[in-house]
Amino acid sequence: MSRRTHPRRIVGVTIGALVILALGVYGPATLLGPLPQVDAQVLTPPAPETVVNPPVLPETGASAITGAATEAPLAVAGNSGPLPIAGIAKVITALVVLDEKPLEAGRNGPAITIGIEDYRSYIDNTNAGNATVTVLPGETWTQREMMQAMLLGSSNNHAESLARWAFGSGAAYLEAADSWLLKHALTSTRLADSTGLSEDDVSTATDLATLAAIAATDPTIAELLGSVDDLNSHGRGFNNRTQYLPERGVTGISRSYTETAGICLLFSATVPAGDDTFTFYGVFIGQPDWDTLDAAAAALMDSAEAGIQQQPLVTTGDSYARFTTVWGDTADGVAMLDRTELGWLQQKPTSTIETVEFSTNPRGALVGSVEVAGSRGTVTAPLELDETIDSPSLVWRVLHPVPLIQEWFAHPPFQAPRDTAGPSSAPSSSPTGSP
Repeated sequence: MSRRTHPRRIVGVTIGALVILALGVYGPATLLGPLPQVDAQVLTPPAPETVVNPPVLPETGASAITGAATEAPLAVAGNSGPLPIAGIAKVITALVVLDEKPLEAGRNGPAITIGIEDYRSYIDNTNAGNATVTVLPGETWTQREMMQAMLLGSSNNHAESLARWAFGSGAAYLEAADSWLLKHALTSTRLADSTGLSEDDVSTATDLATLAAIAATDPTIAELLGSVDDLNSHGRGFNNRTQYLPERGVTGISRSYTETAGICLLFSATVPAGDDTFTFYGVFIGQPDWDTLDAAAAALMDSAEAGIQQQPLVTTGDSYARFTTVWGDTADGVAMLDRTELGWLQQKPTSTIETVEFSTNPRGALVGSVEVAGSRGTVTAPLELDETIDSPSLVWRVLHPVPLIQEWFAHPPFQAPRDTAGPSSAPSSSPTGSP
């Protein structure tokens, strides 16, 4: 005869099993289980006292400036479409010729004999009232002398002669120029001749600012632009047509005028900034008169002297993240490097914080990074803990089972523990102003 189990016995056994099970989880989870990860909060360091001074450019014609040929423009103003470029086309001629016939800075290069076609070019341009430097049939000019007359004297006949000498014909030069422009991503620039006299020689201010940077940093052209005291070839002196505002740190690369293009200036400019200097490159095209250009250039240089400075982007000791544990430990992720940027302060920098996952870490541990976007690019600095985040005491573990048991079930002990630094978390963006 079977014996029936008493309901109280069933309840007792069940409760006993649950107690044993609870103790079996409670003990390991609280005393040996993984710890919850820290909570990471993005911080904004105090911004230094800085005043934004963007470049000042006119709305007349078109203008642009850049900090380097490989950088986006610092500023663009006026007409955004292609406009006639006047004698700036001769700068392209110089660069294309140098690409085909390299000439080391300070060297004279090969001798070029002036032929009948070269002399006819001189006569035709002179009769048309275009800028020329005298040549005679049978003379020999060095490549350096020819390029000096073209760039500094704005000689149209020398531009045509150099194009023929380097490529055999004007048409062949234009094919080479198209390839050179494409190689340098100057896709809005079109040429119809080597001089800039045609209204079909066009470009945008953005393209021409890049061209200014390419030309000014070419060693041969830079050396030629600096040879202002040596403008006498074959006993024929000529005026330097490029020089403009040297007292303000401006170096003219091309300064020219045609009826269709107006007044055009291609230039570089250098501004002191503490113990350093900052050079930028730019262009004004389509200016109606010299007074307008003078006022525009002066306003730009005034804004440059006010806006170009050493900008502190990251300062050692600045806190960019705060890490807090459920057991009460707190530490900051602080930058351990100074990062500055020499440039034009046009906008407050913004920062992006990335932190790693961890539960405990010693002081000095790498816990993330900060990336700060300035006016010219981004800089990155590592973040380290400024205090140690220790494991909680055994007493705390026993008295706070809930977060530990939750972590136990979320990450069972047979998985890899997560109480050391792990993979980076997703970036957290914070528009901090200037950190």
